[in-house]
Amino acid sequence: MKQFSLFLFSLFFACTAWSQQKLKPTVTYKITYWRSADGKPKEDRNATVIIAGVNQNLITTSTILDGQGKFPFEQSIINKPDNILFQIADLNQNNQISTADSSSISKQIFEFSNETKVILGYTCKKAKTIVNSNTIELWYTNEAGIKAAPSVLGQNLGLVLEQVRNGNSYITAAKIEELKNTKPVDLSKLKLTDGLTYKDLLWKSRFTTLSIFKGETINFIDKPQSNDSVFKFSGGTVIARKVKFPELQTNPNVFVDLTEQSNGDAYDRTGSVFIIPTDKNISLMDALKGSVKDLPIYQNGNGKQYQGVVATSNYNPVIELMRFFTPFGIGKYNNLKLKDKTWADKVYYRQDVSELFPMVNGKEVWVAVFIGNYDKGGHKVSLNITLHNGGRPKPEKAVIMPLFNSTNVMEMAGQEYATMFSSDKGLEVSFTLDKDIQDAKLRYITTGHGGWGGGDEFVPRKNTIWLDAKEVFSFVPWRQDCGSYRLSNPASGNFETGLSSSDLSRSNWCPGTVTNPNIIDLGNLKAGTHSIKITIPMGPPQGSSSSAWNVSGVLLGTE
Repeated sequence: MKQFSLFLFSLFFACTAWSQQKLKPTVTYKITYWRSADGKPKEDRNATVIIAGVNQNLITTSTILDGQGKFPFEQSIINKPDNILFQIADLNQNNQISTADSSSISKQIFEFSNETKVILGYTCKKAKTIVNSNTIELWYTNEAGIKAAPSVLGQNLGLVLEQVRNGNSYITAAKIEELKNTKPVDLSKLKLTDGLTYKDLLWKSRFTTLSIFKGETINFIDKPQSNDSVFKFSGGTVIARKVKFPELQTNPNVFVDLTEQSNGDAYDRTGSVFIIPTDKNISLMDALKGSVKDLPIYQNGNGKQYQGVVATSNYNPVIELMRFFTPFGIGKYNNLKLKDKTWADKVYYRQDVSELFPMVNGKEVWVAVFIGNYDKGGHKVSLNITLHNGGRPKPEKAVIMPLFNSTNVMEMAGQEYATMFSSDKGLEVSFTLDKDIQDAKLRYITTGHGGWGGGDEFVPRKNTIWLDAKEVFSFVPWRQDCGSYRLSNPASGNFETGLSSSDLSRSNWCPGTVTNPNIIDLGNLKAGTHSIKITIPMGPPQGSSSSAWNVSGVLLGTE
């Protein structure tokens, strides 16, 4: 309350100091505005500042003027009297971009009101406009003798002393000072770019982008060709690259961005973006370079051997960042025209993987993408990982432990399909904790497969998770929104019922979508050995076809 009182006092003092004074149009003034919302001052206390001169109005902030601006930062200059808006962004110490707009100010439309109020001793009138569904009210005066505003809006109205957004967010003038010996910015020295490029460069400068793959082909051929940085394995259906992640002292928001389009394959396929752990004696990288026989075997009594599925004392399974599914032939088959259907050119997948960042913070790791297919054209993909620093504190002693992954990313090199759920034992893994774990969670991704009418792709099946022989979670993974993605599926088959194959509901996936992980609470875990088991009542095979369930699990928590 004391802070708010001081805020009001500063406004009262400034109002007294400037009551009834007419400003000189030939003098440069510094006008300081404070932000408030719902009657309370904004915590950042970074004042908006206008340097209003004869030929220019500069819109900036107090921290920028003090040399403390945090990159990237942006300033605006209104060149008078032609009302050309120059926007200038400093992306870092050595990189400044700018753009010019001659129409944004002249095109502004306002609704005027007879309401008045006094700010800093000046009688102000109200003008209202709508910007992106936000109602903006400007309180301006013509008594001051100059024209300026704390934003681009209202530069020609007069001196705007208060701007109100949606009735509760305020920018209010608190002080006006006369400046001496000021010089306008030399606009001729600016390196101008077009407005769209300017916005794109400014936006991208606000986060870190790790470009992993760009336009890489994932297909099936006898001898896939690797290069110095991108390695191709398993007949070309797995691409991998070593990536160095920056070391951050905060906990950023981290996103995986993948784009995909068909380069020949017309079908919906399982895809996965994953990290290959190399911290134990054996890794998937050994098998990719050698043979799937290099992976440890998991058996559950159903007579089959499953390679590289669960964690052991000398092996960690791959850590899945994102499970995705290709649509039916997007891009390559857009020539298959239908009335009133405009096909998407490519599909864009984006998923938050922030909870896994402590595992890669400051480390160099293998990042890989798999798309199961037997087509020589296959698919084209691009992959970025973006890091957005939101200032959250760095998690202390984070635990990230890969436990299982049944997706056979080496399918085309002979890795067994995940049919272990034909046995009541399902998939079970034991793990040992050296220390107690607080607030443990299982990051669990599951999708069902078996692409005929009675296969598990089209039959809901209950997934049950057991911790130390006790059931902790169960659910039926099922997607009923697949028809929403019809425009990404030009080669999808059409049935006599009037449905397309891409419309059909499926076991936790749709052609052209990402499958979200379930974050399952496990409580606090004591040091020692524990077990997690996954059971699914998988349907029986039909002829030579079998159902399968691709499940992956990572233990999360803090010591």
